[in-house]
Amino acid sequence: MKILVTCKRVVDYNVKVRVRTDGSGVDLTNVKMSMNPFDEIALEEALRLKEAGHATEVVLVSAGPSQATETIRSGLAMGADRGILVKHDGLLEPLAVAKILREIVASEKPSIVLMGKQAIDDDFNQTGQMLAGLLGWSQATFASQVKIAGEAVSVLREVDGGLQQIEARMPIVITADLRLNEPRYASLPNIMKAKKKPIEELTPEALGVDVVSRLQIIETKDPPARKAGVIVSNVSELVERLQTEAGVLS
Repeated sequence: MKILVTCKRVVDYNVKVRVRTDGSGVDLTNVKMSMNPFDEIALEEALRLKEAGHATEVVLVSAGPSQATETIRSGLAMGADRGILVKHDGLLEPLAVAKILREIVASEKPSIVLMGKQAIDDDFNQTGQMLAGLLGWSQATFASQVKIAGEAVSVLREVDGGLQQIEARMPIVITADLRLNEPRYASLPNIMKAKKKPIEELTPEALGVDVVSRLQIIETKDPPARKAGVIVSNVSELVERLQTEAGVLS
């Protein structure tokens, strides 16, 4: 069984982003980039399924600029077998990414597509659902636990009301939530081995996918600054401030 895992190159989660002065977007000059944390969790789960004997190959795919090769290499160092980069320098909307992945799935024929539930740069949370719809596959989003028994997949997923257990049959698209696992660190020997693992390069045009943007970003701006907090000396002062200043108590 083959597992296809997606990975997106995003601003590292430890970096405080800066908005361009003209409001046209986020300034990426000299900014540290890394693999989207949710995709890293998805990759870790795929590697664990392989180590448990449920899969024979883990293929990592990314769509983006040539620098995304570094992101794929970091995934190969974690243990993925090979990578695929769909090179595109512009912005890619979720539907375009889903269509690209549909073509990759058609050629690779995986039984499972594992991906992060969302990317931390745009927070769309759409690509996994769109891909499942385009493929006509089962889908299990926000997974916090994945178990495989033959062709059946049991997924514990996080919903607003708590936890939900669902069962589906492969092929399936699964999106990983934060509590699915804790990704491993790449060892030095695996980092060296990753340099020799193959990365295939494609383009949206070669796949026959239209990636023309249909959304327009009007403006990007920083969130309003938060007001400084106040330390109160006792409960009476707290209640008084809540009544007179916040207006939350009557």
